Amino acid sequence: MPLRALLFDLDGTLLDTSGDMGAALNGLLAEQGRAQLTAAQIRPHVSNGANALIKLGFGEITASDHEALRARFLDLYLANIASHTVPFEGIETLLTQCAEHNIAWGIATNKPWRYTEPLMRHFSFASSAVVTFCPEHAKPKPDPSMLLLACEHIKCAPVDAIYIGDHQRDIECGRLAGMPTIAVGYGFTQSADEHTQWDATFAVDSAHDIWPLIQKHYL
Repeated sequence: MPLRALLFDLDGTLLDTSGDMGAALNGLLAEQGRAQLTAAQIRPHVSNGANALIKLGFGEITASDHEALRARFLDLYLANIASHTVPFEGIETLLTQCAEHNIAWGIATNKPWRYTEPLMRHFSFASSAVVTFCPEHAKPKPDPSMLLLACEHIKCAPVDAIYIGDHQRDIECGRLAGMPTIAVGYGFTQSADEHTQWDATFAVDSAHDIWPLIQKHYL
């Protein structure tokens, strides 16, 4: 069957959000009189979300302190949510190629809608997304509900869509949904070859590598 849809994880797959997440964390560290972290220290943890970044910056702390710092971090992030964020190189070209071949695209992310919606408003290409689903809409990944809901809205079978992500839970989610998957190594992985070990249908090092795979196997 021809490919009907590409579905993307957001942070680390579609958008490089590490600059704004890192700025929020360093802003919080500065408020607390702590030393700043480098981009290289922060980047591998971005896909694991706010809790992981608070642990990175503050180590083992009480649950109440963690929650207070997490809330402040998220406020700082939301206030400047797209100051440094950019699409990964090759993403906009990929989406143009999808449009030229009548392939729908959308987002399935564990990033809450409160942050996803204002972030995507900053990018003109985002208006062409057919679906954008967050944990408010379906169970978070790796549960496959979000991907199955996306296919329902697009009116395609899971086997006729591909899910693309930079984390092992993304690939597990796609597999549970019965969907081919592409693991990307250009995002926020812990090591250069980590994405090749998740048993994805395909693994790529650049967003530029995705369309040639689609041409070869699905067109």
